Amino acid sequence: MDTLSYKTVSANKATVTKEWLHVDAEGQTLGRLSSVVAKLLRGKHKPSFTPHVDCGDNVIITNADKINLTGKKWTDKSYIRHTGYPGGQRSLTAQELFDKNPERLIEKAVKGMLPKNKLGAVLFRNLKVYAGATHDQDAQQPKTVNLKEFK
Repeated sequence: MDTLSYKTVSANKATVTKEWLHVDAEGQTLGRLSSVVAKLLRGKHKPSFTPHVDCGDNVIITNADKINLTGKKWTDKSYIRHTGYPGGQRSLTAQELFDKNPERLIEKAVKGMLPKNKLGAVLFRNLKVYAGATHDQDAQQPKTVNLKEFK
């Protein structure tokens, strides 16, 4: 046999097909939901996955205000930030962050599961999170995803 019967195909920006997916977060656990959404954003569920290319889908999450956290995470889990000034460390519990902005809880969980580089920043822009049941991306005709398929 002189030639290979197969070729490794590497996706690039021009050959990637991106879809819009809708995920309902009602009754879902935060970490389990976030890990599946991170896989969808990265494109790891596609056979044409290429690590250095944005080959994932655009994901819309609704009902972020109906997410669940297990155990005592509502009071014990803390989100720490720094203002940049001496003594400027600030923290919020999960309940305080949820009361202030429920979308931010899911965004922080998903962002932590994406690559920490330029590609991760590009992938994060493909995520849209909404607290209620309605969203602004009706024109894109998103397909509703059952999260149990992607385990």
